[in-house]
Amino acid sequence: MLRGTAAGLEFVFAGRAFDDAWTDMAARLAERPDFYRGSQATAILDAEPPADGDFQGFLEGVAGYGIALHGVFGPPALAGLAERHALAYLGEPPRPTVANIGRKRAERGDRAAELTERARSLEADFAGARADIATRRARGEPSVPRPVFAAPRPVPGEAPAPARVALAPDAPSTLYHHGTLRGGQTLQQFGTIVIVGDVNPGAELVATGDILVFGALRGTAHAGAQGDASARVYAIELAPTQLRIATCIATGDEARRAREPEVAFIRSERIAIAPYAQAGARD
Repeated sequence: MLRGTAAGLEFVFAGRAFDDAWTDMAARLAERPDFYRGSQATAILDAEPPADGDFQGFLEGVAGYGIALHGVFGPPALAGLAERHALAYLGEPPRPTVANIGRKRAERGDRAAELTERARSLEADFAGARADIATRRARGEPSVPRPVFAAPRPVPGEAPAPARVALAPDAPSTLYHHGTLRGGQTLQQFGTIVIVGDVNPGAELVATGDILVFGALRGTAHAGAQGDASARVYAIELAPTQLRIATCIATGDEARRAREPEVAFIRSERIAIAPYAQAGARD
């Protein structure tokens, strides 16, 4: 076998009769006589060294194609052959030879047979597991039994673990926002919302309690969002696109141009708006 490597050409004679192997390699070289010219090469031989005459013919043939053979790989018995032909003995082959490959394949075949026996055992185990799962399902049980853990035993001298305490639901709180709320922005709060700034058209406020805007309210506001009809909406300039309190809805009135603080609230099941100074306390 003739093969190229990063270190140069390799003439591999392992696993075949020397004459037969060289005949095949010579035929390959003859197909492209100048392709390997100038290449460096080594020979890999079996434990049985070839006759000196046969090996000399190989060296002359290789030289005829412009290939320089500089060393021999193989068992230590080949060191004498390399010395007689003024070549370096390079030791054991750096890569697997054909004979080694064949031997390794045979070993893998033996291991495959061994694994096959193990596979048969695993197949039987899987069949038993499938049957057990089918039985459990037929009885209405889970496919995989769930472990039952016993309650931990108290350790002498150690205080018992505290009982779990149920958390109370969150109480309504106040959300403060400082700055202008621009179109597309939304604030939602379980409780009251206080804005220090303007609420532009396209912005939205939703609160379960009151809404207070220390600026112009020109967006959408929904107070009492969970049905609290006593909720109110306060603003320095109350000009909303849409106003909702509980389940009541009102839209903005362009004709109304009040420039004083106002408050919106529900009166007679409708939303009413009044100046903050005249609105008074809640009903």
